[in-house]
Amino acid sequence: MRKKHSLLFCALFTIFTGHAEDTDYTKGLSIWFDSPNTLQGKEVWHSSKQDASWESQSLPIGNGSIGANILGSIEAERITFNEKTLWRGGPNTAKGADYYWNVNKQSAHILDEIRKAFVEGDQKKAEKLTRENFNSEVPYEFSREKPFRFGNFTTMGEFYVETGLSTIGMSDYKRILSLDSAMAVVQFKKDDVAYQRNYFISYPANVMVMRFSADQPGKQNLTFRYAPNPVSTGQFSADGNNGLVYTASLDNNGMKYAVRIQATVKGGTLNNTDGRITVKEADEVVFYVTADTDYKMNFAPDFTDPKTYVGVNPLETTQQWMKDAVSKGYSNLLDEHYKDYASLFNRVKLELNPTVKTSNLPTAQRLKNYRNGQPDYYLEKLYYQFGRYLLIASSRPGNMPANLQGIWHNNIDGPWRVDYHNNINIQMNYWPACSTNLDECMLPLIDFIRTLVKPGEKTAQSYFGARGWTASISANIFGFTTPLESQDMSWNFNPMAGPWLATHVWEYYDYTKDLKFLKETGYELIKSSANFTVDYLWHKPDGTYTAAPSTSPEHGPIDQGATFVHAVVREILLDAIQASKELGIDKKERKQWEHVLANLVPYKIGRYGQLLEWSTDIDDPKDEHRHVNHLFGLHPGHTVSPVTTPELAEAAKVVLVHRGDGATGWSMGWKLNQWARLQDGNHAYTLFGNLLKNGTVDNLWDTHPPFQIDGNFGGTAGITEMLLQSHMGFIQLLPALPDAWKDGSIYGICAKGNFEIDIAWKDGLLKEATILSKAGQNCIVKYAGQTISFKTVKGRSYQLKYDKENGLIKIK
Repeated sequence: MRKKHSLLFCALFTIFTGHAEDTDYTKGLSIWFDSPNTLQGKEVWHSSKQDASWESQSLPIGNGSIGANILGSIEAERITFNEKTLWRGGPNTAKGADYYWNVNKQSAHILDEIRKAFVEGDQKKAEKLTRENFNSEVPYEFSREKPFRFGNFTTMGEFYVETGLSTIGMSDYKRILSLDSAMAVVQFKKDDVAYQRNYFISYPANVMVMRFSADQPGKQNLTFRYAPNPVSTGQFSADGNNGLVYTASLDNNGMKYAVRIQATVKGGTLNNTDGRITVKEADEVVFYVTADTDYKMNFAPDFTDPKTYVGVNPLETTQQWMKDAVSKGYSNLLDEHYKDYASLFNRVKLELNPTVKTSNLPTAQRLKNYRNGQPDYYLEKLYYQFGRYLLIASSRPGNMPANLQGIWHNNIDGPWRVDYHNNINIQMNYWPACSTNLDECMLPLIDFIRTLVKPGEKTAQSYFGARGWTASISANIFGFTTPLESQDMSWNFNPMAGPWLATHVWEYYDYTKDLKFLKETGYELIKSSANFTVDYLWHKPDGTYTAAPSTSPEHGPIDQGATFVHAVVREILLDAIQASKELGIDKKERKQWEHVLANLVPYKIGRYGQLLEWSTDIDDPKDEHRHVNHLFGLHPGHTVSPVTTPELAEAAKVVLVHRGDGATGWSMGWKLNQWARLQDGNHAYTLFGNLLKNGTVDNLWDTHPPFQIDGNFGGTAGITEMLLQSHMGFIQLLPALPDAWKDGSIYGICAKGNFEIDIAWKDGLLKEATILSKAGQNCIVKYAGQTISFKTVKGRSYQLKYDKENGLIKIK
């Protein structure tokens, strides 16, 4: 059944790389609008108001390092611009390295006193001691500290391209994001002239390219202006005859950065004086933009050196990137960009009820109709692939991982510092990476985890007297692993953040079976995290192990055994045990991990039949809190399953029923995955529908509110879980297929064991599946109560068919 899509891709490439102003870019997979934005500009940098136009109407493009949002205004195009490492804070702030690093409290000795208080039933004392000793002096708000240590991701500024045009007499407007080509397009007609703007950001070239054209000559009269980040100090200078370069440093920490702009024209004139590029009467203009900072990723930071994360010359890097890009020119860059992007995006194709005809409507209208109860399988498919697009655009090897907003930001500061939130948000960003055939996009997360290890060892030792490493609720690009200042332990006390992150290291290996990666990089991250976990646990006199103190993140009291923490403990210890077996090493440590696992306090079921969230039965069935931490073992973990632990699975279902089908965007994304793991396709589909209707804005970005990208990734991951699961040691086909998706197919999704799988179904039943073995692992497949097991050869495909009379059959 494995399809060759080369003819389709060639056709799409012809469409999306063509220069004709009448090309219909809304064909294929696209998010589009039919009315222009009103211009909103620099004032939002200094305003507490949300920039609604940016958040719901802009089109995001990116290459994992550079990000931009296209607003599509007629009079003056506005483009917000980002480089992922432009951060305030860190050890290079004015007070230096000691000020930044020496913030861990020496609290490990308090643990015995807290545990004694639990034994004596003194909950208030246990809570008081935890609140006072397991935080730090570092605040989370810029206004509360000078210089601000934790810092935040900040905008690199905005571009404005004044066109000399107005909306009077304008018609046929379209603003389009083509997922097939990772290109944004703005089209409109004005005074019988068809105008077009094309935007893309190339990963191979690390440059943003913007082409302004029309179907008549001499119509480009443009002024290109750059508005820099207002909390930095810099200067413009000419970059040759056709460009500008802006060099600056952030006021908070001195981080140096450079933004380099070049323009080429066909016809007309160009000049670059007064910090602007002015074009008159050109037929076509191409702007090239690139940027960099002096940030250097560091896996072994020097805690005495304020410049330990400094090591790049952005003037030199941007100069080389720009030279190479301009020499290639627009068409060659577009060709290179498309081939690179398509090599990832085109691995997976989803069709839902393909015979149902759909109208080509603007995306906002589709959402409106969907909210009013009109089915739209194209919209559902589009949302799925948009999640994959966003991950490719915000997470590529060589830079930091996707943050709370991926890579896109339009302000000096932003929601939750636009940081790396370690209590589900960054983890959710990577749920779809391996399963949707984008394992390369997982590598920035692995590198990020590596940056936390050395600082995290100090945090583990200071707070818990533990070996190994851990992290806390929030992290930055400067290795921050310490709890924050707050005494609100419901969110600020999260020692399992590190082990949860480490489970993703095993996840990457489990999908790729890259033994070299496990041996050289992955295993030490997993092992040291497992050792931290063992040391953190309280070994009680009765021989059991429990997490004291612990919390259920963002919900509830300080506890002596929160279910969430125990679920993460189970997961990381199982990962470490299996990893040591795969490598044939560390039998002594493995024995300890197995001992702790065997004696960990078990899951418990409460008086309502629910899986307990805490060590005592204090759950409220009317509580609809957005966090469902205690179901970690169901998803993303694998220690609760309707296959292996049906009683616990039923208890998890009770929790989900109590919590309800609404929530913030990312929370509905998590519940979608959990219902899929319970193999209830119709309820999973309800959550997917609610996520689209109530947690998604017009450009399909997820909203908390405000915008958080994790819900997009959670949604894409959840749809994959509905169609394929492999977390229990076997491949399960269509485990949670909803009645609404009567017919369909998905090509190219992945299962653990490094299998790539195509699935087709008709009338709600599996039709056929093709399994490509990419590592030669044994293959176990389950469907409709039947199991097939067979050996595989690396590089070979195996076809399975199903019919009601004969069941599941391997035919070749």
